[in-house]
Amino acid sequence: MPASTAVVWFRRDLRLHDLPALAAAHAEHERVVPLFVLDDALLRGRYASPARARFMLGALRALDAALRERGSGLVVRHGRPEEEVAALAREVSARAVHWTSDVAPYARRRDARVTAALRDAGVEARPHGGGYLADPSQPRTKAGRPYTVFSPFHRALDAVARRPVHRAPTALPPLPSSLRKGRLPSASALGVDDDSVPEPVVEPGEDAARAALDAFLRGPIDAYDQRHDDLSGGTSVLSPYLRWGCLSARECEERARRHGGAGAAAFTRQLAWRDFYAHQLLMFPDNAHREFQARYRGTLEWSDAADALHAWQTGTTGYPLVDAGMRQLARSGWMHNRARLVVGSFLTKDLHIDWRAGERHFARLLLDGEPAQNNGNWQWIASTGADPAPYFRRLFNPITQQRKFDPDGVYVRRWVPELRDVPVDKLAEPWTMSDAEQAAAGCAIGTDYPAPIVDHAAERRVAMARYAIG
Repeated sequence: MPASTAVVWFRRDLRLHDLPALAAAHAEHERVVPLFVLDDALLRGRYASPARARFMLGALRALDAALRERGSGLVVRHGRPEEEVAALAREVSARAVHWTSDVAPYARRRDARVTAALRDAGVEARPHGGGYLADPSQPRTKAGRPYTVFSPFHRALDAVARRPVHRAPTALPPLPSSLRKGRLPSASALGVDDDSVPEPVVEPGEDAARAALDAFLRGPIDAYDQRHDDLSGGTSVLSPYLRWGCLSARECEERARRHGGAGAAAFTRQLAWRDFYAHQLLMFPDNAHREFQARYRGTLEWSDAADALHAWQTGTTGYPLVDAGMRQLARSGWMHNRARLVVGSFLTKDLHIDWRAGERHFARLLLDGEPAQNNGNWQWIASTGADPAPYFRRLFNPITQQRKFDPDGVYVRRWVPELRDVPVDKLAEPWTMSDAEQAAAGCAIGTDYPAPIVDHAAERRVAMARYAIG
């Protein structure tokens, strides 16, 4: 009898540790053929991102190296997944194709097409969990409905039984000798060789991800509950690895729980937010295009001020914390979560610009950008999404936020160097410096650094009136 073969179709689960799809294929079949399909609908479509494409290629090279160390290798194809996956399954006479399921609307439509193509080829489609702490569809209210508020969702998620954490295979069977392996393209071959993120926040790949998790667990996690809002540090910076599946969220949770303590509990709560937003997009796919809160659909008049949007995108609003966050994003492909809240509030409630414009900009630059988290967070700060709160509770004052979470100015001075010599008592409002103080700081407001493009207090009143319609 010929050896039983399975294809493992990698997507955004670029790791070998704790990957249920790989574990099942390896346990059930004599031969495993790892596959990645470069999909132009993602590389060039709505969520196209040169920064993420570069990071993805780095993670794929690391994955291929890890597979080679175990006697296998990564097969690469470029085309429509429903064609390429089915074609490879036929070529290697696979009995099944295993993959990690996803929640985004495009991913679900794509997987349905692949499943149909495999059925026509007589091959079993085997989707698995593995992207989240638990199955995002599983938590339900007592009435059997999806959750729309985080806290009860979190309690329900805690009650969901967890799957075991899988070890990485120590060895894998070699690829069929006649199989064309394919080659990972260069960034320029994908048309993404622009230097859109010159200082990536982390190095791609599973080895780098696991080293970063180990370092976080060795100490920083203990202060996470107290420091995760500190703009100059305190976060794990693991989100790009979680987005690309270089780390398993389930393994992160397991290891954090084993570590214990208040910091670990706060960290696992943030992991639960990932599941919550995945749950939201899975259950309410229209969130990808419109406000979750029906009362705000078509009732909020958004500004189309192109100059204001450009100032926000380029970090030239005149509000140091907003500008620092936007410049951090542009240079590193990542932004501190507290800064994300502040810049999101500023766009939607100071500039009154549609949250979808912010979502698109973040989607282009964020290494951790993906539909569920990006959409969920933007709708949260715009007060249009799930987990509702009175809109005035999410009107962030960039001045007070800076003084509270960057009291010494370390974060702002790092990303807005023209303010580095401004006295700390004037750093949140540099426009209040006298002419003499500006000269001493080497920073003339309106020349070296812009004056504020809006008055926060005045725009807060406008926002209050706009949102009160709901």
